[in-house]
Amino acid sequence: MIATAFTATDGAILAVVFLLLACSASLALAETGLTRTSRAKAKALVDGRHRGARALQRLVEDPEGFLAPVLLMVLLCQLVAATLVGVIAAHLFGGWGVAAATAFEVSVIFVFAEAVPKQWAVRHADRAALLAAPIVTAVIGFPPVRWISRLLIGIARVITPGGGSGPSSSDVTESELLAFADVAFEDQAIETDERTLIHQIIEFGDTVVREVMVPRPDVVAVDADSLVEEVLELAITAGYSRIPVYRETIDDVVGIAFTKDLVRAVRGADQHGRVETVARVAHYVPETKRVAPLLREMQTGKFHIAVVIDEYGGTAGVVTLEDLIEELVGEIVDEFDTNEPMIEPLGEGVFRVPGKMPVEEVNELLEADLPVDDDWDTIGGLVLAKSGHVPSGGERLEIGPYVLTVDRVVGRRIGAVRVERSGGEQLRFVSGVDEAAAAPVTKLP
Repeated sequence: MIATAFTATDGAILAVVFLLLACSASLALAETGLTRTSRAKAKALVDGRHRGARALQRLVEDPEGFLAPVLLMVLLCQLVAATLVGVIAAHLFGGWGVAAATAFEVSVIFVFAEAVPKQWAVRHADRAALLAAPIVTAVIGFPPVRWISRLLIGIARVITPGGGSGPSSSDVTESELLAFADVAFEDQAIETDERTLIHQIIEFGDTVVREVMVPRPDVVAVDADSLVEEVLELAITAGYSRIPVYRETIDDVVGIAFTKDLVRAVRGADQHGRVETVARVAHYVPETKRVAPLLREMQTGKFHIAVVIDEYGGTAGVVTLEDLIEELVGEIVDEFDTNEPMIEPLGEGVFRVPGKMPVEEVNELLEADLPVDDDWDTIGGLVLAKSGHVPSGGERLEIGPYVLTVDRVVGRRIGAVRVERSGGEQLRFVSGVDEAAAAPVTKLP
């Protein structure tokens, strides 16, 4: 077919094509910028008083509300532009012109209306989202676009399995927050201590009292009939500021003796009186209570120690305000605490671990994968649960690829366990852990 002359109509159609491609590029940029913006980021932009941030926040609160109209308009712009280019090519060059124009147009649309704007939006997500928010708000507010997109969304929801109902997933999960902290640390946006604190704060909400309490065998308590001067001497020797007071057995704690009250009683010539007369009211909490609400209760009620009760009403241990704070900021060591090795390296990938150390902490420090279960919290509890009896010193237990050797037994308690990996592969401390670091000390009431 013989080519015909280029007319003014062809020029007008080409102008419309360029306008449609520009609109397609703008909407492609908007799609990438908005979909890469989380609700948390949008709120941060609002707090920073960025122009267009409020419109952006409204959009990201309802992604389905803007995504379908934007995709619809992108598709419409590209299809109409392709059709118009085909019309011009057929008019000017015939059938071969249509084929050449199609190939040329696919390349142009991909590069200038898709790749370029989307890559720019990926590199400048905040700017792209803020620039696009007013445009997208105007597009989805146009009645024909809004009506058609709603119709198409309804059809898509019917076709999509599970798309017609059910809540959308959370914008940010707990594991993602932990990952964000790690990425921020790698990018040097936060320091090591800040990353550690973020991890501890997030994990704080999942911790229960049983995991942080001073267990019953370690609790120092006194009989209600004990003399005030004797209890004061015990408190001074042990460095305790508060001591539980029980009647007959420790399962019947009737109060808490404060050292300052004992001193006041002794100075008031009442040193031969019964400690029960100066004991204050005790607070009781179940061992399954989460530590976050307990911390708030301690702050509100202005008490620093609580008696931990098991499911049968017996005393499982005590928990102090210091125990809770240590879960957030790490161990607090004072002049009365006794330091013990946290994890003692014995060489060749073998480590000695205190029996009371939580299994999760052992896994974290040694990059191990020892089983974690509700039936036990500590490495000693794991050995007891898996062996089925109270082991003696030197007894070995194989758990998957790990070998646990009972290193020390105190009464019926496992004092220390040697942990190693079988099969030649050695355990090691994770990066950044000081092998000579002091252990978590015995927590005092």
